[in-house]
Amino acid sequence: MRVNGVSVDPAATAAALGLGVDDLPGARLLDVLRDGLGLTGAKEGCGMGECGSCTVLVDGRAVCSCLVLQGQVADADVETVEGLADRGGADLQEAFVRRQAVQCGYCIPGVLMSCAALLDRSPDPSDDEIRAALDGNLCRCTGYNRFHDVLHDVARGRCGGAS
Repeated sequence: MRVNGVSVDPAATAAALGLGVDDLPGARLLDVLRDGLGLTGAKEGCGMGECGSCTVLVDGRAVCSCLVLQGQVADADVETVEGLADRGGADLQEAFVRRQAVQCGYCIPGVLMSCAALLDRSPDPSDDEIRAALDGNLCRCTGYNRFHDVLHDVARGRCGGAS
C-alpha cells in the first residue's frame, strides 16, 4: 500500500497498531491511517460509512476508510487530506478557506477528498454531479451551498477563469 505516494512498511505499521504483521490485513484502513501512520485528517464519525468524515481516495475513488480493510487496499494507492496539496489540490483547500466553507471542520477532510475525486473525473461539475458526489458526506453545519460555490470556483480557476 502506498499512502500519499509513500510505500507503507507493513511491519512498522502493524507494530504501531499493536498487531502482528499477519493481523494487519484485517485492520480497518481508518485505524491504519490514524493510529498506524499518524495521519489524523480522516475522522471517525459514525464508523458505519454513513457520514463520510473518513473519506479517502483509493486508486482515485472516494471511499469511507472505516469500511475498508487494509488487506483490501494492500496494493492500492491511498490518498488522504494530508497529501491533497501535493497532488494539486491546494486551490481546492484555499477555496474552502476563501469561501468560508469550513465551519466546525469535522467533516471537511472527507468533503475535500470527495470534492477532489469529483474534480478529477469531472473538471467542471454540474450541481447534480456535486450533489451526487457529496451525497455520502454529512455536514452538521449544513455548509452544502458553500461546497457548491467552492467547486464552481475551483472549476473556473482550473479552466483559466477567475476563481
